[in-house]
Amino acid sequence: MSDGTDFTRPRTLGAFLRAHRERLSAAALGLPSSTRRRTPGLRREEVAQLCGVSATWYTWLEQGRSVSASAQALARIAGALQLSRAERQYLFEIAGSHDPEVMETNCSKVPADLENLVNRLPMPAYVLDRQWNVAAWNRAARELFRLWRVAPEERNLLRFIFLDPAARELIVDWNNRARRVVAEFRSDAGRHLTEPPTLRLLDFLERGSQLFAKWWGEQDVREREGGARRFRSVQGKVVTYNQVALIPCAHSDLKLVTLVPEPFAPTKRRHKKNNNDSK
Repeated sequence: MSDGTDFTRPRTLGAFLRAHRERLSAAALGLPSSTRRRTPGLRREEVAQLCGVSATWYTWLEQGRSVSASAQALARIAGALQLSRAERQYLFEIAGSHDPEVMETNCSKVPADLENLVNRLPMPAYVLDRQWNVAAWNRAARELFRLWRVAPEERNLLRFIFLDPAARELIVDWNNRARRVVAEFRSDAGRHLTEPPTLRLLDFLERGSQLFAKWWGEQDVREREGGARRFRSVQGKVVTYNQVALIPCAHSDLKLVTLVPEPFAPTKRRHKKNNNDSK
């Protein structure tokens, strides 16, 4: 049974804005305070004034009407309502928009606690940013991939797969894996495809690899999934890992990728027939 609550996106956004507007104090923001206020916190007109938008438009936004809100307008509202980082992120999520401040942030820097975790993991592990630059890796990953000893701008998973001949020897079934990776990157980087770093990477890959250019042009999109990953060692031995990718809650533009060695299948013990079994 419905409790009468409307959880559509505009209604959710309107309820969120209204609740945070009512929490603010006019006096704390340097606005004229009056004991005759009929509503707690700021008035809608005051928030609109702080944001540089019309009072009518902001009222419609709070009322849950289907009005268009640009990322810049949402950013001004977030500032006016003094939203925390988590609150601001939630605002943009329920509004179906992208925070311009986040888009301008350099997300390649890995926080110390995450880097410490990577170094402590016994299995191959590495961190990718939103262009799939390899921002951190541990010793096991370095030994497996035999790469990333190059210049920082060349430490990129896509560059390695498509432009380094060693990748074709290392990755078992390279053709299928590489084609799928292109579709996974399109899905993973969809929000950032117009950013200059992503555009530069795509241009570099399309000029350097005909296969990448062909598969990128197919517009295939697939979710980045874990599962079995097979690699061929220098000695020619094939080793299977299970890939598990995690996104740190406070750094959603980073991705921790781990390769867990697949356990050997237990040897089945042969049942030795007991002479008493037939009795």
